Amino acid sequence: MLSVVLAVHNEEKNLARCLEAVKDIADEIIVVDGESTDDTVKIAKQFKAKVIKTTNKANFHINKQMAMDAAKGDLVLQLDADEVVDDELKAFIKKLKSAVSETLASDIKAWNIKRKNLFLGRWLAKGGQYPDPSIRLYVNGFAKLPQKDVHEVMTVDGQVGWADGHLLHYANPTFTDYLRKWNTYTSFKASQLQESKVKISFFSAVEYLFWKPLTTFFGLYIRHRGYVDGLAGFIFAMMSGLHHPMAYLKLWEQYRLKTKSED
Repeated sequence: MLSVVLAVHNEEKNLARCLEAVKDIADEIIVVDGESTDDTVKIAKQFKAKVIKTTNKANFHINKQMAMDAAKGDLVLQLDADEVVDDELKAFIKKLKSAVSETLASDIKAWNIKRKNLFLGRWLAKGGQYPDPSIRLYVNGFAKLPQKDVHEVMTVDGQVGWADGHLLHYANPTFTDYLRKWNTYTSFKASQLQESKVKISFFSAVEYLFWKPLTTFFGLYIRHRGYVDGLAGFIFAMMSGLHHPMAYLKLWEQYRLKTKSED
């Protein structure tokens, strides 16, 4: 039995495409909805998904874990609404299901899945964005999310193998979509910096406004050959570098507002 689990928030543009690709291999679909205001829940129910309603949290992995905890299948496939299972991955999962006794008895308790990431109309091949492996398929009860960051890896009690096929990740079909998520991630990062007690100072300013942006950009664009992806690769590396000064400036704003309220 395979459980497909998702956490969503206002995903009416993506959800049907995601669920359509897995409806013939999923024995149950669980969708944890974080206060969607569009037709996300309606679409989920069209695919006979079990919908669990909760709040929309800054760290979305909390809701993902909630969906994982509700899964009853022997195997669990955790997806984002903007991901699509390709035919090769679907065939791999069917093979695991057809030999479920052997699958459960194996030392391998989870599988890395390669992802193809769409950015500005291009599937990125370099810049650290391929194969972009992510643990999304696992034997129920043997994997969990740390729930501490927006980008984190599942912890697995057992060996991790490799799945055939890909997840097609339609994360940023437009630059507007990218900026919306970029703004969310930099705000979350600013909160993490505050929790880590990063202080506003000359040295931290140099680190976050100059050093980290430059090393990130050159790491992605030169070391990881982001230039192979043309303009899309350049913009991705540049915006990844700018993630650091934006988070730092939001941290500075938080301190400024706090100081002003205390005056």
